[in-house]
Amino acid sequence: MAQALARLGMNSGIDPRNTQDSTVVDLPQDKKSWPEADNGKDYYVSRNGVKFAGTHLLIDLWGASRLDDIDLVEEALRRSAIAGGATILHCHLHHFQPNGGISGVLVLAESHISIHSWPERGYAALDIFMCGDCDPYKAVPILKEVFTPAYVTLAENKRGLTP
Repeated sequence: MAQALARLGMNSGIDPRNTQDSTVVDLPQDKKSWPEADNGKDYYVSRNGVKFAGTHLLIDLWGASRLDDIDLVEEALRRSAIAGGATILHCHLHHFQPNGGISGVLVLAESHISIHSWPERGYAALDIFMCGDCDPYKAVPILKEVFTPAYVTLAENKRGLTP
């Protein structure tokens, strides 16, 4: 546990330099001198005076249909990414049997979209995390159109908030 926390940069009370197979990266205290992305572009965004990496939506679809159709799920995830302005890198979906649930992720240059579905319950849990100028909210109408849920719950988190 201490090693995992150390790798995540969390203080477990144990010096991470003394944990086996951990990598320590000492970043300067001055955040302006932190390393940039390889291309030098800063994917952080500023909105309403707040600077952050991106928006992470947690979406629950209730009373949804067609959650066992793997081709439709992939199409919905891809359409959602494109609508949000994201760059698709890779898709990996797994179709469970016998209930037909699907779990998977669409990896984006700007983060990810993931899904876990329980078609026998008409329920799907989705994460949409998009960095920079991408807009994950543009995915919601597509998910509603494709899966026709009775209702949707949504929570938003701003990731990588800076002071």
